[in-house]
Amino acid sequence: MEVVILITYPIAASLELGTNVADPEVWAKYIAFLPSTTHLGTITQLAFMLGISLFYAEISDHMGHRVLKNLFTGKYHTPREEARIFMFSDMKSSTKIAEEIGHVRYYELLRAYYDDLSDGIVNFDGEVYQYVGDEVIVSWPVEVGLKNHHCIGSFLAMKADLEKKADWYQAQFGLVPEFKAGMHVGTVTTGEIGALKKEIVFTGDVLNATARIQGQCNTIGVDLLISENLVALLGNMANVDLRSVGECALRGKQRAIELFTLE
Repeated sequence: MEVVILITYPIAASLELGTNVADPEVWAKYIAFLPSTTHLGTITQLAFMLGISLFYAEISDHMGHRVLKNLFTGKYHTPREEARIFMFSDMKSSTKIAEEIGHVRYYELLRAYYDDLSDGIVNFDGEVYQYVGDEVIVSWPVEVGLKNHHCIGSFLAMKADLEKKADWYQAQFGLVPEFKAGMHVGTVTTGEIGALKKEIVFTGDVLNATARIQGQCNTIGVDLLISENLVALLGNMANVDLRSVGECALRGKQRAIELFTLE
């Protein structure tokens, strides 16, 4: 930061004086600037701004940009109802993988796996709600998730990004991670909770239902299951075909729900 100031000041001074950098008047102005309060004030101001930016970036990485923004603005100080799309994604055969490669290597695998899924989430405006072991819960406000079918695009991008790294995963861990996902839409109550640590949490039946939809992927033998509720909102999607896999009775639900997958 100090180096940038020392390099750029002579250039700025030459422009101010309407002369070239080699002009003695520029360097006389430069020498006078070094011990001045203006110099000290500039450094202090830039250091403060840099510190705030780094602090925000660090907290944002831990909480997510939108979550941090909502905490700062107080959007969820009072609980509110909102319609959201959820995607529960879960690594396939994670227990077996952990046993085979050991917990330390499994942690390294998870870290790389989460990193490689990130672009497919962020680029489609998804919000990571929680990491639960090898499971990633992604959420969108309904209008955001439906826009250009972002929720489906996110799933496809996440799959594609893992496939691109297949050779690297094979070389590093002797396997290529895969995941399955369930998607559903519904109304949740959203609000801040916690005394020692503030979090924005979602509560509602839609989360339980999404988890159970995802749990049917192994039974049905597909990588993605989408509820009839979400399919009804998605409408026609270019280059993407949906196929019904029939109705499924989810635990705790009185009525069976029709599920769909991608062709």
